[in-house]
Amino acid sequence: MSVLYLLTLLISLGGMATLDWRFRLFFWRSPLRAVLVLGIGMLFFLAWDLLGIGLGIFYRGETTLMTGLQLASELPLEEFFFLTFLCYLTMILVQGSRLVLERWGAR
Repeated sequence: MSVLYLLTLLISLGGMATLDWRFRLFFWRSPLRAVLVLGIGMLFFLAWDLLGIGLGIFYRGETTLMTGLQLASELPLEEFFFLTFLCYLTMILVQGSRLVLERWGAR
């Protein structure tokens, strides 16, 4: 049992939160809207995962890099943090692109 993958995800989330804070991109721009958008994205992808698991399409691979803890059958703990990372990264990229385009247009 290892926490290496989980630790990597948490460090990456921390880096994105730092960028978010520095440039006021997502959570620091509109906290309530950010919670709603991230929550809806997380629910969508968790439902997607659970459907895929139920249909036998997705399964948990064996690796020594993960904790071995599962939220549900074939749904490892790390998947929750990966989906959070995926949704948060998308919003940081969208809002960061918006900011760059606004500043580019202001020139």
